[in-house]
Formats: sequence, structure tokens, C-alpha cells
Amino acid sequence: MNAERTNVLDDDRIGRLLLALSLPSFTGMFVMTLYNVVDTIFIGHYVGSLGIAGLSIVFPIQVLTMGIGQMAGMGGASLVSRLIGARDTAKAERALGNALVFTLIISAVLMAGALLNPDWWLRLMGASEAVLPYARDYMTIIIMGVFFQTFAMSHNFLIRATGNARVPMVGMIIGALSNMGLDALFIVVLGMGVKGAAVATVISQLFTCLFYLRYYASGKSFLKIHLQNMKIRWDILKSILSIGISSFARTAAQSLTVVFVNITLLNFGGDLAISAYGLIQRVMIFALMPSVVIGQAMQPILGFNYGAGRYDRALRVIKIAIIAATVYSVIAFCALYFVPELSVRAFTSDTQLVILTAHASRRIFFATYLLGFLIVGSIIFQAIGKAPQAFITAVTRPALFLLPLVILLPNFWQLDGVWLAFPIADALTAALVLVLLIPQIRVFRRKEMRQVPVGIEPAGESFEAEP
Repeated sequence: MNAERTNVLDDDRIGRLLLALSLPSFTGMFVMTLYNVVDTIFIGHYVGSLGIAGLSIVFPIQVLTMGIGQMAGMGGASLVSRLIGARDTAKAERALGNALVFTLIISAVLMAGALLNPDWWLRLMGASEAVLPYARDYMTIIIMGVFFQTFAMSHNFLIRATGNARVPMVGMIIGALSNMGLDALFIVVLGMGVKGAAVATVISQLFTCLFYLRYYASGKSFLKIHLQNMKIRWDILKSILSIGISSFARTAAQSLTVVFVNITLLNFGGDLAISAYGLIQRVMIFALMPSVVIGQAMQPILGFNYGAGRYDRALRVIKIAIIAATVYSVIAFCALYFVPELSVRAFTSDTQLVILTAHASRRIFFATYLLGFLIVGSIIFQAIGKAPQAFITAVTRPALFLLPLVILLPNFWQLDGVWLAFPIADALTAALVLVLLIPQIRVFRRKEMRQVPVGIEPAGESFEAEP
């Protein structure tokens, strides 16, 4: 009976379907992005540049936490959407249960490791003695709520993979609005500083988790959470990780890169340079958000049609997504390159910090117009279950290009060398994605001519439904 359920992804109006999934996703992600941004705005105006630097030092750990949620969420979502496309709801629900349990286990491991010796970790990540107290206060609380963040992050993808973008949108809005209100209470009214920002974040993420659990319990979800599906099946977990590991590898590499960037900035520019980079990271989230949203909206559509063997629709959604993401990237480039001060002044009124951040912004965002293609191109491989390509595109920018450039270029251009490493890495990664994507598009076109369903191809998806 499950196999006969209809799904909103079964629609040949690809452009309209992509828009329908993108709009709520954009709204939800926009308000979710406000988590770190609002924290930084309050800290910038009520604590100062050292508080911003403290948040910047902790940011790699938050990125790693997001990576755990994305690993389970994007890996599970890729598998779930393709299984739904192949009309196998029972296996899709098994994948959902395994993704949930895996998230819980890995979150517990991360929390134990980070709390074992927080000062050691923070110094390793570039915290000076002046910044260390702020970073410690923020990280200790954030890491205690790590499961709330990973659960919320993973189920943003898993619920969206069933074609429901409204519930993740509402969940993210609940969390973001709660965070803003609690930030004002804890930081401004109670004067808790960075501790207040961390407490507000954890509580708001808890609210999002409770909302998602209520959605599953209501019986309105396309897939259901069953206790028997939470027993780890290694064949299912292998299928999830074969795709999801690329998301985790990307975020882990990004986390490592941010650590090296912070250490390099401390050596060449001091705590003020770390604060500037922290502000740019927040601005960067907004710059990348439209492309990420389009890619995430594309993923279930592409995965569904690929699983159903409808290659004409798969090609159509790829084309529309790349064009739309590129248009947004060009708009972001114009804003961040020509008038960076507008965004920076929202976070701080420190003139010296504004000048340094605007200078860095013009260099870091020099190749922003390439990021739409880069992001969507990477998600294409995740959506269709191509694990090797997904892994390569995920780790290449931070690990192979950006990290060596951050280490090398400051020897020639000092602080500017750090900033210039970003656009060079963006250009090199976009070229790599293009090289990998062209053969895959050609394969799609050949299969489009035959239009023969292939079922579910990626390695590790050979598990059978239990009788």
C-alpha cells in the first residue's frame, strides 16, 4: 500500500515545481541564517570586537556540527527521494530511521570530545588569551546542545526530500524568531553577553526539533518514523554515507580551513583581523544562501526523476537550477564588491573594523559570480548518488585549493594573501566542477534518447526490503 502513495515530486512542470520548493526553503533558510547573524549583531553592538572574535574562533566547531547534520540529512535525502521515485516507500522509511539514529550517535561523540578540554581546542583553533574567555563561554553551551542542531539540520533535508518544503520552512522560522527574541532577552536585558547568545541558540534549536517531532507524530508526514526502522542496517547506512560523507567532508575541510585562516590572521593581523573574518563569514552565508536553496530544491526533484528514469526532466531541472543560481550569484557579487560597507555596518559601528572588513570583502568576494554554478553543480552529484564525484567536488575547494593558498599566499602579500586565497580557490573549483559535470550531462542526454529507467544505481543501495 505504501508503494502506491502519490508524491508532489511526480510533476512534469519542472520550473514551477522548483520554484514551489525554493520559495519556502529560501524563507526558512533566510530566517535560519539569522541564528549566527543575529548573535553576531547583538555581540558586536553590546560586547564588542573581542566578542565577535570569540564567535569566530568557535565557528569551525559549529561548521563541523552542521556537517554531521548535513551528512545524515543530504545522504539520507538523496536516498529517500530516489527510493520514493522508484515507488519503494518501505525502504525510504528504513533510511529515515537509520539517519536519525546515526545523527544521535555521532552528535554524542562530538559533544564528549569537545567538552573534554575546551581551552586546548580553542587555543589550537587560534584563540588568543584576550579572546579565550569569550570563546570558552560560547562553545561550552553550544556544544551541549549539539544534538538539537544536528537533528534540526538533518530533518530539514529529509522532510524536504519527500517534496514537503513548507514544514522545514516553518521549523526554521520558529527557531530563528525564537533566537532573535531570546538574544534580546539574554544579551540586552539580562546582560549575559556571549553566554546569552549561546543559550538563546540552543533553546531555539530545541524548539525546531520539537516542531519536527510533532510533525512526524501527527501522521501528516509522507514518511513515518517507526521504532523498528531505527535499528542500524549497515547496508542502508553505507548507502547514506556514500553520498552524505561528501557533505561532511566538505564541512570538515571548511572547518579545518577556518582554523588555519584564524591562526594565519592572528599572526598577520591580530584579533581585529579575526573579527573582520567573522563578519565576512556571516555576510558570506547570505551571499551563498540563494544558490544553496536552489540546489537543495533541485535535489529531491532530480533524485526523484533520476530514480524514475525520466532523464528529460532531470536535464531540465539541472538547466533551470544552474541559470537561476548564477543570476543570484552575480547580484551578490555586485552588492558585496561595490558596496560592502552597507552589510558590515549592520554588525558593528567600530570604524577600524568596518574599514578592514570592507577591504577584505572586496578581495574575498571577487569571484562570487561563480559560486551559483559551483554549488548547484556539486549538489547534482549528490542528488543522483554519484559518490566519487560528490566527494571530490565537496572537499576540493577547502582542502585542495583554499587551505594551501591560505598557507602560501601570505608569504608574498601578508594579510591580503589570506583574502585573495578565496577567489582563486573559487575559480579553480568551478573549473573542476565543469570538467566533472560535462560527462555526466552527456550520459543523461544519451539515456534521454532511450528513456530507459535504471532504478537505483549508486553503490551501497542493494539492500532488500524485509518481508
